[in-house]
Amino acid sequence: MTQVVEEKVTPRQARWAIALFFFVSGFGYSTWASRIPVIQQQLHLSEAQLGGVLFALPAGLMLTLPVTAGLLQRFSSRQIMLVGAILYNVALALLGLVEHTWQLVGLLFCFGSSRNLLNLSMNAQSVGVQARYDTSIIATFHGVWSVAGFAAAALGTLLIGRRVPTSLHFATVAVVLTGVALFTYRHSLVLPPAPEARRAGFSWPDKTLLKFGLIAFASMACEGTMYDWSGIYFQKAVLVPKEAAALGFTIYMVAMTAGRFSGDPLANRFGVKSILHYSGLLMLGGLLLAALLPMPLTAGLGFALVGLGVSCVIPMVFGMAGRTAALSSGSAIAAVSTVGYVGFLLVPPVVGFIAEVAGLRWSFGLMAVLGAVVVLLVRRLPA
Repeated sequence: MTQVVEEKVTPRQARWAIALFFFVSGFGYSTWASRIPVIQQQLHLSEAQLGGVLFALPAGLMLTLPVTAGLLQRFSSRQIMLVGAILYNVALALLGLVEHTWQLVGLLFCFGSSRNLLNLSMNAQSVGVQARYDTSIIATFHGVWSVAGFAAAALGTLLIGRRVPTSLHFATVAVVLTGVALFTYRHSLVLPPAPEARRAGFSWPDKTLLKFGLIAFASMACEGTMYDWSGIYFQKAVLVPKEAAALGFTIYMVAMTAGRFSGDPLANRFGVKSILHYSGLLMLGGLLLAALLPMPLTAGLGFALVGLGVSCVIPMVFGMAGRTAALSSGSAIAAVSTVGYVGFLLVPPVVGFIAEVAGLRWSFGLMAVLGAVVVLLVRRLPA
């Protein structure tokens, strides 16, 4: 069954509710990302050590996939979404209290696990909301996630400049976001458990979907790199004061937010394939510019280009995969997103190991290959 068990909310109410859960997810993650340079300094971690620590987050997410799939078969996605949001914010608050590396590793594992619960369930909710509209509105949820990320990055820059402790920063954000989740939960959709959740969650793309999956991998690997390393790059390669380290991340988030809200009109005018092609070029050019000319103006421009480049890739790839795949749209999107999240979560830690051996500029320059991969794969897509 795919019908709603009991409809007590209007489509508009549900749309706002799920948008706010996307806001909770984006704001919480960017709050953590904005303080990575500070936490690295507090724990005296090298780039390679930080890269190893960051593996804990993808480990938590990937190992929780079977648990989440089973829960979605037994409970409504709205229940899992609320529990995931609460656990996500508890983990965020505790991250602000770490004093030892082993504590950071354990809490990042929990942060990734809870993020998986929240993100998979809220995306299931977003599909349910989309089914209640005749026109496409699902991309706006990703735009809201970006707005939240930008707002969290800006707040992080402000609080770091004012020397607000990480513990107070994270705890305050966690309390507010938990309140938002509790307040908006009542307007989410009462969807029944999804009997195909396990199969969808572990569907590996066939040849038709493999190109979409690899494009998603490249884009999300680039996106994850910017989340985890943009602040450190600005501080250690661009050599800005530590109080301004989050500025690069903020520039990136502003550009990505603008790109996501303008992507649909541009795609309607020029075509999805053209937008994906230029997205890859922007990623390639932006990362190379930041690596070759590590000055505040040029690196900031490079980060802006990267933000514009990654902004629309995932929503558009999901849309194309859902329309062209032999699988159901939900199964196709789940298969592509599985490959994409591998890039988002596993590539950024590798950046740390490359930086330890060759330097941050080389690691960012090598990441430019991701943009080239997108360009080459898009050329092989059907017109």
